[in-house]
Amino acid sequence: MVVDSIRQILKNREFVNIATCDFAGHPNAAAKFLLKFEDHCFYLIDHSFGRTMSNLKINPKASLSFVNLETLTGYQVNGDVEIIPEGPEFEKITSELRKKQVTLSVDRIIAGISKGSRKSKKFQKRYEVEMPEKFVVLKVKAEEVIEVGPCGRIKRYNPKDIL
Repeated sequence: MVVDSIRQILKNREFVNIATCDFAGHPNAAAKFLLKFEDHCFYLIDHSFGRTMSNLKINPKASLSFVNLETLTGYQVNGDVEIIPEGPEFEKITSELRKKQVTLSVDRIIAGISKGSRKSKKFQKRYEVEMPEKFVVLKVKAEEVIEVGPCGRIKRYNPKDIL
């Protein structure tokens, strides 16, 4: 089932790619921190400046993309974006973000120690997961989900049917 595949991929994913475009047709694609996926919405953390933000202010549509590396199936989620810079929803999400930061930092420390104990030559330079001091929440409401199979097979879904 598509929703199970998406949830499984996102469960272990910290970042997804978001593509935006201004009205002049200038595209921008960037990785953003994925906080959660809930009720047909993806909650991303972004700096409060930059091309993504400036594009969304004039054209509040975006496309998210991510890939299941085990099955080589890709997903594209298109939808409207609400920028949440403050307020009760922002405060609730900020609290969730702080908890996720701690969990991710601990996971990175444990992974780093494990790799170090196996005499791996790959060491992380930083273990802590830091978020920008000033950030906004991008709430992407899924309006279309596209699944691209490894042989190029494309399936389009209405999110209400699968998410």
